[in-house]
Amino acid sequence: MVKLPNKEFRKLVKDVRDPKKKKEIYQAQEQRKTFWPEYNLSKINEIKDILNFIRNSVNEIKIKESVGCVGRPPTSAHTLAKAILFCESNLTPERQGEGWLELFGPYLGIFGNLDDRVIGEAYCRPDVIYILNEIFENKKTSDGKLEGDGTGLERSRKDNYESTKNKKAGQYMTSIVDSREIVQAFDISGKQECRVMHELIEKVKGDSIRLDAGFNDRELVKKISSLGMTPYVFPKCNNKLNGDPYWQGMYLKFYYNTIEWLKEYHQRSHTESFHSSFKRTFGIITKLRFTCKFTQVLARIIIHNFKRQSYFDKLD
Repeated sequence: MVKLPNKEFRKLVKDVRDPKKKKEIYQAQEQRKTFWPEYNLSKINEIKDILNFIRNSVNEIKIKESVGCVGRPPTSAHTLAKAILFCESNLTPERQGEGWLELFGPYLGIFGNLDDRVIGEAYCRPDVIYILNEIFENKKTSDGKLEGDGTGLERSRKDNYESTKNKKAGQYMTSIVDSREIVQAFDISGKQECRVMHELIEKVKGDSIRLDAGFNDRELVKKISSLGMTPYVFPKCNNKLNGDPYWQGMYLKFYYNTIEWLKEYHQRSHTESFHSSFKRTFGIITKLRFTCKFTQVLARIIIHNFKRQSYFDKLD
């Protein structure tokens, strides 16, 4: 049996983490350029494009509308899905949204006034959530280069994830994005992020996936590899190369071709970039009930994905 270089491997992991030796190991990489004409054009047409997207994407989803037995019939799920997407895209509370929808509603296909309380309760309606989830699944695209990580979701400006580490349901999100920062899968259940990742990777398709040391788990690496994706999971200082072929293969590549491995791994920063942009753009989570929180996050991710996809479509 060939002896594995465990001692040398652990030393390399320490060197990669050592701030003093990073300058010797890491090489400067060219930053991705921003194509300003296309970016400016996407921002100029953003409102119009979003309104068209909301109207068309919701109308494409077929669903049997619920009919009440007595009294006034319930508001159409398609109408409420459009209202939620409009409010979240414009960062508009329901009260203000009621007024804005009087102006923009006919363009979206919303006729008649919507009460702010009706819009608020729509966040918990199963048929509305179904429509939004179908839009998310149908409209997302992927370039196959995936990255995953977790982040806190603030419900108040006083919240600080780094100091509180609050991972309650609805206040912590684990997500997988591609290199264009288009979200492929997400979870806000509050489960430990490595456990959640076991479930999320079954919902995505890609060529490779990058995860930090918080996901350093042999079973997860094996599962990723069995799904046909190349794993890049950052090693811990106490890891050994011994194990199944998937585990050995990943870290032998790291040991023998360190720079190329790190170049691939550090594309994981796109996940952190998405989390930062998502929270800066949309702000705090305003809903209280878990189902409503999920709907709010889902609607915001749909809008985020559309904006990113629209920008890259203009590049093409």
